[in-house]
Amino acid sequence: MLVRDSVIWYPCDPPVHGGGAPVRIDAGPTTAKGHPMPFLRSAALAAIALLAVTAAGSPLLAQTAAPAAEKAADLDPAKMVVAKVGDGEVTLADLIAMREDLPPQYRQMPLQTIYPALLERAIDGRLIANTARAADLAKREDVARRIRRAEDQVLSQVYLTETIAAQVTEDALRERYKTFAAEQSGREEAHASHILLDTEDQAKAVIADLDKGGDFAALAKERSTDPAGAEGGDLGWFSAEQMVPEFSQAAFALTPGTYSKEPVKSQFGWHVIKLVEKRTTEAPAFEQVRDQLASELSRELITAKLDTLRAGVKIERFGPDGTPIPAPQ
Repeated sequence: MLVRDSVIWYPCDPPVHGGGAPVRIDAGPTTAKGHPMPFLRSAALAAIALLAVTAAGSPLLAQTAAPAAEKAADLDPAKMVVAKVGDGEVTLADLIAMREDLPPQYRQMPLQTIYPALLERAIDGRLIANTARAADLAKREDVARRIRRAEDQVLSQVYLTETIAAQVTEDALRERYKTFAAEQSGREEAHASHILLDTEDQAKAVIADLDKGGDFAALAKERSTDPAGAEGGDLGWFSAEQMVPEFSQAAFALTPGTYSKEPVKSQFGWHVIKLVEKRTTEAPAFEQVRDQLASELSRELITAKLDTLRAGVKIERFGPDGTPIPAPQ
């Protein structure tokens, strides 16, 4: 399936040529990841919205749907058949998985609210898939290759979820936070503005104007070649390591409210720097950086796992012309 100019092209990606033009269907809503929702008719999406409004304003509908939802919650979704399509079956687990691919505004709705639309979408999808199987599309090499790729992606995702995610525990994150907090606490930061010029003479001219009482922000807007000039040269807060050494050394040596009396040379040009204020940082609370720490730990664990897997397998690399190429350093 291709999406071009808000249009979904069927039956395959890329479109088949020589056997007639691809079918053109207006693109509908997208999934949470921005992908089109295949097989979901615009009428089905409209039904989802209509059902949401109806359920919100109808106590009778809510009372009727609630017992059914409670009953369904007691069953194994994978064993609860919600539709039979020919010789195949659609389960409640299928619908639950489909809901996870919906845009956020629909994904947050109760399942019973969007159930009819999801069910019809699942039936449509099963009908088309059955027709494709009957046409032996899965035996085509290009289709089989895409199926294998999709299978690899699912297996990789499940494996990482079950092995890596299990190691990202609350205790592991809090232990990691101790190191993070120690590194972040007591770090000096500066809030400064600057005017960036192309030549030393231009920078000296700016300093001369400042000595005469010129307004730093106005001069930055007028003469600075840096995008920050539009904001009066304001760079916000930064630590020493976030700037090039020459700039940081000059900025942190200033007293708040003063500006550099000599131009500061860096790889970007000539700077005139004004220090607004300084502060000593405190580490953010654990909850504020929990997701960040989890992402960092996950990346490290994945990298370590891949290093182990690579070490246990002989890997050969070849260029597009078939000649051997070395492993990246």
